[in-house]
Amino acid sequence: MKTPLTQQIIFDLDDTLVYCNKYFDLILDQFADLMTDWFKTFGITSNEIREKQTEIDVAGVHQIGFASSHFPESLVDTYRYFARVTGRQTLPEEEERLMKLGLSVYEQPIEPYPGMVETLNLLRSQGHELHLYTGGDTEIQQRKIEQMRLAEYFEDRIYIRQHKNAEALEEILQSRRFDRSRTWMIGNSLRTDVMPALSVGIKAIYIKIPNEWLYNIVELQHDRDSEMHTVTSLVEVPLVIFNHTHQTQKQKRTLELTP
Repeated sequence: MKTPLTQQIIFDLDDTLVYCNKYFDLILDQFADLMTDWFKTFGITSNEIREKQTEIDVAGVHQIGFASSHFPESLVDTYRYFARVTGRQTLPEEEERLMKLGLSVYEQPIEPYPGMVETLNLLRSQGHELHLYTGGDTEIQQRKIEQMRLAEYFEDRIYIRQHKNAEALEEILQSRRFDRSRTWMIGNSLRTDVMPALSVGIKAIYIKIPNEWLYNIVELQHDRDSEMHTVTSLVEVPLVIFNHTHQTQKQKRTLELTP
């Protein structure tokens, strides 16, 4: 039953509810080890390899979104780049090995962030309406959702998109009855979670995590009317929402009593 305190809360998935970046970092460490071995006579460092892969990776996401094929292709493209600048021959078997390495990131076990179950249980018990909004290939993201049994909390309120931007979020908000004055976006990305939320007129809670992916780091620009909170863990989210809703109710009662 909805009350004035009931909120509509949209959660990001990767690195908000479940771990993601650390698996990519694991694969990138293995990639850098392979590359420094293959190109050891040219003195290329791991940092140079990681920087070039990040450059190629971010540029590709801007163009095609969160397609699963993009990450392994960025490893191959990085390999081809260093082959060109050094004059080293590329080998089909090496490219195939890099594709398999890149794709293996999607085979890693799914691990929830600390407090995921407790946070979702608490918010649901308080009567809030929970939504899940994630970017990537439907099959891969759906597998994560099933393994974590997240449909128990989100039911049919699950949205998987190739791109995560203001246009995609606006389409979701218009697809069902959202009251923007009591709708929140919860996520770890300034680029794909916070900025789109503020631009479409809903509140945002930014979960700041260490070692953030470069693509997610942007200079935040928003007007004074938008509302954003920053926390460092998922378990802080319910208290932010509780304090906001009760403060809002208190202000409303004060206005009603003012002659």
